[in-house]
Amino acid sequence: MPAFTPTELAERLGSGLLSFPVTHFSRDLAFDEPAYRENIGRLGQYEIAGLFAAGGTGEFFSLTPQEVGAVVRAAVGSAPKGTPILAPAGHGTAQAVELARDAEAAGADGLLLFPPYLTEASPDGLTAHVRAVCESTSLGVVLYSRANAVYTADTVATLADTCPNLIGFKDGVGDLEAITRIHSHLGDRLVYIGGLPTAETFALPYLELGVTTYSSAIFNFLPEFALTFYSAVRAEDRTKVRRLLDDVVLPYTTIRDRKAGYAVSIVKAGMDLAGHPAGPVRPPLTDLDDPERELLADVIEASRTAIA
Repeated sequence: MPAFTPTELAERLGSGLLSFPVTHFSRDLAFDEPAYRENIGRLGQYEIAGLFAAGGTGEFFSLTPQEVGAVVRAAVGSAPKGTPILAPAGHGTAQAVELARDAEAAGADGLLLFPPYLTEASPDGLTAHVRAVCESTSLGVVLYSRANAVYTADTVATLADTCPNLIGFKDGVGDLEAITRIHSHLGDRLVYIGGLPTAETFALPYLELGVTTYSSAIFNFLPEFALTFYSAVRAEDRTKVRRLLDDVVLPYTTIRDRKAGYAVSIVKAGMDLAGHPAGPVRPPLTDLDDPERELLADVIEASRTAIA
């Protein structure tokens, strides 16, 4: 039995900061389970509302189904008691169902449902996809609206009515009107999660729309800064949020935007620079070059000054 019912999980996720741990690889790009377990234990010591194992920042797209299972089991086995672990489900519907069932067997507390692989789909098709996954498990399920799976307010409302264990909506699009419509339809029926790359840049305007939490990639290597920033957002301390954005977050995004795929690569580089190496990224991603790492080192130093 999972430690949280779907309702309890939704309440927990909406109460604090979320993060997607990176997946550790050795130099030959194999899953480095001991290093990963150690890192999950480290991150779990902070006041975090949930960790998403093998998620986007965890390079879900590059993992085999067997590796996803290994990563999820390592996270479940290494997280401090009371730290929710959410597992990924994705690709085609049949594989998403298999991943959902395996995540429940592994002891995960919930699921993040990624877009189907490659193909576009109609609202009816997406509804059938989500319903199949929800019906395959008793775990709470969070939708990830992004790329080729952008859910309309009507679709989300239909799913919320027919899937009791659908607990959350993670926005990876940034359509504020759509978020407003979904929240207007459903109110507190779902927990709303900001999921754009470097979500800190959107955290304050999202809060006004009922999005009380977001997934922080920066938390991987700057947990104190990430938690300080989140606290400032929840306190609606706009002056502090703006200062932290200007001093740290926006320079960070400038490096992130230098090359496609760097939203993950920059986190792994940050882990290394902060003394918690996680190995290289897997192809088709590429690692930061030395000048970019030097720029990131300056951002890390600025973050320490910013919260001193």
